Amino acid sequence: MSYFVHPTAVIDEGARIGNDVKIWHFSHLMGSCIIGDHCVVGQNVFIDKKVELGNNVHVQNNVSLYEGVICEDDVFIGPSAVFTNVINPRSAIDRKDQFRPTIIRKGATIGANVTVVCGNEIGAYAFVGAGAVVTKPVKPYSMVIGNPSRHMGWISEYGHRLIFDETCTATCKESGQVYVLKDDTVIRKK
Repeated sequence: MSYFVHPTAVIDEGARIGNDVKIWHFSHLMGSCIIGDHCVVGQNVFIDKKVELGNNVHVQNNVSLYEGVICEDDVFIGPSAVFTNVINPRSAIDRKDQFRPTIIRKGATIGANVTVVCGNEIGAYAFVGAGAVVTKPVKPYSMVIGNPSRHMGWISEYGHRLIFDETCTATCKESGQVYVLKDDTVIRKK
């Protein structure tokens, strides 16, 4: 395995780290976390045991990923995003058996200062705008903003807003990929 770890970072025994990963200043990876190939772990990031990052995941500065968080390939997590793993934490009550998983599907973006309440899935290529508070699942290709987060439109795999015509078809202005909206669900045509 070949990866870069800044001298101030702490990697606990048992952490699995893929090839061409960069782990920056003051980050801490717990044992049994899994980091895929080509990931970037920014400054002051905490990755708990049993957290899984797919390939090409970018976790920006000051993010804590707690047990139960799973990121598929090509996920982007902006600076200071927050993830929880217990719905009703109390310091005097042990609820480690009540962790709820949070799954972030392929290509999704979590903006800066987003809070994701545990037990919610962020769909493939979804875009959660800066400062949003996610309290329910986010559909694939959905763009959500606000507190609590609410659907504001649809977004392409390249991160451009999709404008659907009368035939419920939209084309990404950068990639030329074509998308179809049916039954409040977006799919990309092959």
